[in-house]
Amino acid sequence: MGTQRRAGIGRRQVLGVLGAAGVLGVVPVGWAGPARAADGAARVRANTVAVFAGTAESNSRTETAAKRAAVERTARTNLAALDAASGDGELFAGLPLGTSDPNLNTTFQRLYEIALATRAPGLPADLYGSTAVQDRVLDGLQWLHTHYYGDQAAGYYGNWFTWEIGISQHVTRTLVLLSDRAPAALVTAYLASMDAYLRNGKDGDVDLDSRFHTGANLADITTNRILQGALTADEARIRKALTDQLTVFATVDPYHLRHGVTDGYYADGSFLQHASVAYTGSYGKGLLSRVVQTLKILDGSGFAHGDELVPVVHGWVRDGFAPLIFEGWMMEAVKGRAVSRTGTGYDDVAVIVEAVVDLASLSDGDPARALKSYVKHVREASRTPLDPTAFVSPLSIVRYADLLADATVPAADLNPPARSVAFNAMDRTVHRRPGYAFTLSRSSARISKYEYMSGENLMPWFQGDGAHHLYLSGQDQRQAYGVDHLTTVSPYGLAGVTAPVEHRDTVPQAYGGELFYDNPDHPLNFTASSESQNTYVYFPTATGTYSGGAVLGAYGAAGWVLTDDVPWRDRRAGILPDDFAAYRSARATRSWFLLDDEIVLLAAGVGDAPGGHRAVTTTLDARIAADGDAVSVTHAAGGDRIRYADATQGTAVGYVRLAGPVATPRLETVTRSRRTVRTSNPDTAVTKQVFSLTVAQRAGARPAAFAYALLPNATAAAVRAYDAVRVLANTPRIQAVRHDGLGLTAANTFTDGTHHTSGLAVAGPASVLVRREGAATSVAVSDPTTGRDTVTVTLRGRALRKVSGDDAVRVSRVPGGTRLDVDTHQAYGRSFTVTLRP
Repeated sequence: MGTQRRAGIGRRQVLGVLGAAGVLGVVPVGWAGPARAADGAARVRANTVAVFAGTAESNSRTETAAKRAAVERTARTNLAALDAASGDGELFAGLPLGTSDPNLNTTFQRLYEIALATRAPGLPADLYGSTAVQDRVLDGLQWLHTHYYGDQAAGYYGNWFTWEIGISQHVTRTLVLLSDRAPAALVTAYLASMDAYLRNGKDGDVDLDSRFHTGANLADITTNRILQGALTADEARIRKALTDQLTVFATVDPYHLRHGVTDGYYADGSFLQHASVAYTGSYGKGLLSRVVQTLKILDGSGFAHGDELVPVVHGWVRDGFAPLIFEGWMMEAVKGRAVSRTGTGYDDVAVIVEAVVDLASLSDGDPARALKSYVKHVREASRTPLDPTAFVSPLSIVRYADLLADATVPAADLNPPARSVAFNAMDRTVHRRPGYAFTLSRSSARISKYEYMSGENLMPWFQGDGAHHLYLSGQDQRQAYGVDHLTTVSPYGLAGVTAPVEHRDTVPQAYGGELFYDNPDHPLNFTASSESQNTYVYFPTATGTYSGGAVLGAYGAAGWVLTDDVPWRDRRAGILPDDFAAYRSARATRSWFLLDDEIVLLAAGVGDAPGGHRAVTTTLDARIAADGDAVSVTHAAGGDRIRYADATQGTAVGYVRLAGPVATPRLETVTRSRRTVRTSNPDTAVTKQVFSLTVAQRAGARPAAFAYALLPNATAAAVRAYDAVRVLANTPRIQAVRHDGLGLTAANTFTDGTHHTSGLAVAGPASVLVRREGAATSVAVSDPTTGRDTVTVTLRGRALRKVSGDDAVRVSRVPGGTRLDVDTHQAYGRSFTVTLRP
C-alpha cells in the first residue's frame, strides 16, 4: 500500500464526501503509527470474532442456545461432507469445482462455518478451540488457493459478485477467526489474490467510478477490505476502505452526482441499487446491516469515530425503512428480483430488526429510546413471531432479549398512525392507516419497470406499471402476498395494472434456455454483466417522465403515465437486433388519491398503443386466499358496488364505481409451481383462491376512462352507503376529485396549458392537494416530471396571505384569487406546502 494512500484522506475530503452537516472527523486526520495501528487492528479482529461467534457471556445465555445449536449442526454437517469428499475436484462431497462459481463460493462458505464453530464459546470441546479442526480449515484454504483460486487467469468465470465480494467475504472472515493460527504466507497469498480479483476496481482496490462498486456492493467490498487490513495491521488499507465506505453515507443528490453514482439513499428516504431499481427491501437492508456491523467491528479501534455516522443511519431507519414495514412485513414493492424468492417479508424484517437493535446500542438519548421502542413495536405488531436465531450475531440476540424484557421501554412505531409517503426518487408511494397500508409501484425514464436477473423474477413485465399492494391489518401477510401471490396471480393481472392481452416469453424462453441475452458480437456487447444487459434485459426503465405526486399532511396524490420501455423504443429504432425480445405497452393516464377510508383510482385514455390492435385489460385489484378459506364476493347496485371478504382471515375490501364501465369480478382456484417465477425455487405446487376485478376492452375499442374507490376493511353496509368522493375531472389532461367531508380537493395535471377544476387553476403538469379547514387553506404542490423550474397554481376566491410554509412557495394576490408560484427547480418531485389565511 505504501504512503501514496495518505494523500487526500483527511477531514476536508471526508466532509466533502459525506456532505452531511455534523458528520465531522469520521476518519482521524492523524495516522496512528505502527504500534497503535497494531493495537487497533487487534481490536477490530477481536470485535469481529465477538460479532460472529459471540462471547463466553453471550453464549452462556439461554436465548442464544438455538443459535449455538445451529452453528454446531452446520459445522458437523460440513465436516461430514469434508470427510466424504472424493478428493478429486472437490473439497466437500457434492460440490465439484473448476467450472461452477456458486460451488466454489459455497465451498469457501462451508470452511467459514466450520471455523466459526471453533471460535464460538459454549460449543463442545471437539469444536470450540479445536486446533485440529482449525488446521483442517487452514489446509482447505491452502488447497483451494493452490488448485482453484490462486490462478487469476483461470478464475473469474460466472458472476462477478462471486469473485469480488462473495468469496472474499468468506475468506476474510475465516482468516480473521483463525488469525492467531493462520500462516502469514497464506494470509499474504489470499490478500494478493483478493486484490487481483477486484477487476472492476483499479489497481487491486476499489474504484468509486465503477458501476460495480456502489451502494450495498461497495459496503460489502470495503468491509472486507477493513478486515483484511486488520489481519496485517495495514492502516493504509483500513483508512482507504473506510474513506471509500463513507461515500455510502452521503445522501444522493441527483443533480450533483458523485462519481456518476445514483445508488444509495435520497433525501425523501428512497433507496436505489443497480442505478434505477427501488431496492430498500433487499440491497437496502443489506447495506443497513453491513454498515451497522462495520460500526460494531470498528468500536474502540481508533480507526474511525462512528458517533457522527449513527444519526445518518438512524435517518435511514426512520425515513426509509419504517414506512415500508407493515405489521412486521417488508413490502414487496422495494424488493426487486428478490420478490420471487421463497423467503418472506417477515424474514426481511428480522434482518432489519437486528441492525436496529445494534444501532440502538451504539446510540444514546432520545434516538436510542426511539429505536428500542420501534423494535418492541415491530415485535408486537408482527403477525408471526420473529426468530432471533436468524440474527447473525449472538450479541444481537442477547441485546434483543434484554430490550424486550426492559419494562421501561414502551412499544412505539416510528410511523405516525396516519402517514402518506412519496418516495418519488424511486417511483414508490406508501399510504398508511391504522387498518391498512397501500403501496404503489410506478416507473419512468428514471426508474426501472422491474428487475429480472439470473433466473429470478421470470415474469416481471408489469410490476412497475402502476401495480399496487393493499395490506390489511391483522392478517398473516404470507396468506395474502409473498411468493405465493406472485405465483398464482397472473403476471398480466397484477392489481392496478393495465396490460395488453398477449403472451410474453420469459428470458429463458426467449433465448433458448439462457438466463440472459448472449450476443457479444453485437455493437452493444451483450454479455452477462454488460451495461447493455442491464439497460435492456435486467432492469429496463420506462420512457415517460411523468411519475410522482404530492403529500399534504397524511394525505397524498400520485400520478403516472404508462409508456413504452426503453427496449421497445430502441428495437423500433433499429438499435437492437432482430432476435431481441421486446414488447409494447398499452396506454393509460392514472391517478391515485390517498385518503382515510378510501384509495380513489382514476384512469383515462386507457387502451392499446396506436396501431397495436390488441385487447387490453385493467385489473383494479387482485387478492389471494388459501384454498379452504371462506371467501365471498357480493354485488350490489347492478355491479357498481362489490365487496370481497375472507371470513377465515377476517379481511374485506369494498369497491365502488364512481364513473366509467362496470368492472367484472372473478373468483377462481389456481394451482401453479413456485418455480414458475424463479428457476431455483423448489418445484412446489401452490393452490390459492384468486380474486380479480377487471375492466376489459376489446381490440380496436376507443380509449376508456373509469374511476373506482377501494375501501379497505369496509363492511357491507359501508360499501352500500359510500358516497364520500366526487370525480371532478378524468381525462388524459387532468384528473381530480373532491372529498367534501375532508374539505380536500386533489388534482393531477399531465399536459401543458392551464387546467381548471373546482376553484383551482394549475399551469402545466403538476400534482396538487388543497384542503380547507375553517379559515385556513393548506396547499401541497409537486412536479412529477422532475424537470420544471416553476409550478403555478391559482386559487379562485377571496385573496389569501401566507402564514407558514416552504420558502419555495411565493404567494401573491391576483384578480379573483391567490396565486402560488412554487420553485420546483431541482426538487426531484419533492412536495412544497403552504398554509394560507384571509
